[in-house]
Amino acid sequence: QVQLVESGGGLVQAGGSLRLSCAVSSTIGSSSSVGWYRQAPGKQRESVAVIRVSGRPAYADSVEGRFTISRDNAGNTVYLQMDSLKPEDTGVYYCMIDYGPPRYAFWGQGTQVTVSS
Repeated sequence: QVQLVESGGGLVQAGGSLRLSCAVSSTIGSSSSVGWYRQAPGKQRESVAVIRVSGRPAYADSVEGRFTISRDNAGNTVYLQMDSLKPEDTGVYYCMIDYGPPRYAFWGQGTQVTVSS
């Protein structure tokens, strides 16, 4: 069974930065995609940043230019560098890895990110 453990969340002022880490218990190099999702209270979970097998990252419009997703295949770790944070970035951030097709995804427990004005 694949396990994912996120870390790096916390409270930060608007304009600040955080780096989230996701340690994966299996090889991420063999996955079809890895990514970060977030969910704010009262809102649906949304994709933030995903890297598919092609290696090209895809970002939500709301974070384009501010967030950067990266991966360390040797260390089986996925990162999300978040710069110029805004209050609307507040939410629980989840790491995801998919070994499909067919879809065979695993999720972390989430880490809270709170951005204050």
